[in-house]
Amino acid sequence: MRIFSGIQPTGRKHLGNYIGAILQYVEGQDRGDPAIYCIVDLHATTVGYDPAELRRRSQETAALLVAAGLDPERCVLFRQGDVPEHTELSWLLSSVTPLGALNRMHQFRDKSVAQRELVSAGLLFYPVLMAADVLAYRAHEVPVGEDQREHIELMRDVAETFNKRFGETLVVPEGNIPKVGARVRDLQEPERKMSTTGGTPKGTVYVDEDPASIVKKFKSAQTDSGNEIVRREDKPGIANLIEILAIVRGTTPEEIEREYSGPQRYGDFKTTVGEEVAASLAPVRERYAELQGDTATIEDILAAGAQKAQALAAPVVADVREAMGVGPALRRSVGGAA
Repeated sequence: MRIFSGIQPTGRKHLGNYIGAILQYVEGQDRGDPAIYCIVDLHATTVGYDPAELRRRSQETAALLVAAGLDPERCVLFRQGDVPEHTELSWLLSSVTPLGALNRMHQFRDKSVAQRELVSAGLLFYPVLMAADVLAYRAHEVPVGEDQREHIELMRDVAETFNKRFGETLVVPEGNIPKVGARVRDLQEPERKMSTTGGTPKGTVYVDEDPASIVKKFKSAQTDSGNEIVRREDKPGIANLIEILAIVRGTTPEEIEREYSGPQRYGDFKTTVGEEVAASLAPVRERYAELQGDTATIEDILAAGAQKAQALAAPVVADVREAMGVGPALRRSVGGAA
């Protein structure tokens, strides 16, 4: 089974990114054949950005993924812009992608409203490139957060439409959205998800943050005035902390609720969660500090990953071109091989 997922190189990575995506990537290394992970720098160009910062952030994101446990020998780790098959396939897939579906995408509507100057065509076309990212590898599983469900549905529709029109060529992927931790919430405003751009400074915990600062943020996390450690709709703050602690301990939210049954002091619970999160992130933070400045090593990793990725994607794009009648027909031997 092939696994594919991409991560944006924009902004510092926070606890939501770590729980909702990065931990899934590390786990997927042992299941994927192969597990393919992409730093989607092309996606980052659809909104305003600084070119030098984009390159630096791409390298830093790669360093963080390696620090968190990705092994370039056990997975394919590369930068999207280094594999031109992504952009070619996105154009080819545009012929089976309805414009109306792109206009209805929630992320396009939200981001276009937020844009003060240029609303780019790239922002509208973003989901097609995302579909190409996955379909280029005939991936079966796509680890994503809850907010990417709409994109998974679109890429499935694109693959199915292509196969009906041009013949069975593409794999229709399945999204893998974690049951726990798919939407880590802001510690100060638990009605919203944790976010680098849309969250509160005190409610966003960064993977590379100082341990003392992490504990301080959890101590000041917003909860209600009760004393029950339970997940309920009227307790989004406590429910968020329960799920975070369950992920950190490698257990279930139900087990956390059982352990903390009966009246509890919320202050003590918040401190416990903060200390255990800080301890779990400490090795990642230390390894990231070592790798962050070693751009030569990171670039070597990305270049080797791009070669592996291109070897996987090129035959798929060739099959798509052949099915669509684009370019010369593939030459095949008597035995049928290309």
